[in-house]
Amino acid sequence: MASFEQMRANVGKLLRGIDRYNPENLATLERYVETQAKENAYDLEANLAVLKLYQFNPAFFQTTVTAQILLKALTNLPHTDFTLCKCMIDQVHQVERPIGQILYLGDLLETCHFQAFWQALDENLDLLDGITGFEDSVRKFICHVVGITYQHIDRWLLAEMLGDLSEPQLRVWMSKYGWTEAENGKIFVCNQEENIKPKNIVEKIDFDSVAGIMASSQ
Repeated sequence: MASFEQMRANVGKLLRGIDRYNPENLATLERYVETQAKENAYDLEANLAVLKLYQFNPAFFQTTVTAQILLKALTNLPHTDFTLCKCMIDQVHQVERPIGQILYLGDLLETCHFQAFWQALDENLDLLDGITGFEDSVRKFICHVVGITYQHIDRWLLAEMLGDLSEPQLRVWMSKYGWTEAENGKIFVCNQEENIKPKNIVEKIDFDSVAGIMASSQ
């Protein structure tokens, strides 16, 4: 990881000033994307710089690198990185394989169709070649959604939503988020009522601010 941090520092210097848009730096930035994928690291600013350079220099566009950038953006849900990256990819490339498949996976995740996501991923596992930690990063996002949505959830449903986990695997994720056993095959996630924080809104309107309105209405 020390080598990655050094690479991050070097790329950070590269992205300062006018060199940010120098196409001669693309090879370095593309290697950096590949390193992020292998070492389960992430640098959105650098990845957006790559996509911007592709916009300025369409002849240099690399499908594989773009796919890696999109997959890394998915690992950072619920942040909007994936949408930012998608908007910087030409419509022509969005229908190409594997970019089209990744955009479809992203749509399933963003709309919380988790079981359909895992099914589609199983049919395209080659997309994850060279991407370390992708599936667990997605599971963290799914657990985030479950945590803000459910008070109790069926055990079988949670296992399916997390990718058909085995019982020992499911227990690991339950322990990670502090979820506990409940009756009738359910899992207690949290008391959502405790998360509701009412807010008192006080509006202060002085007489001078409404005097003109009152005068004009007469």
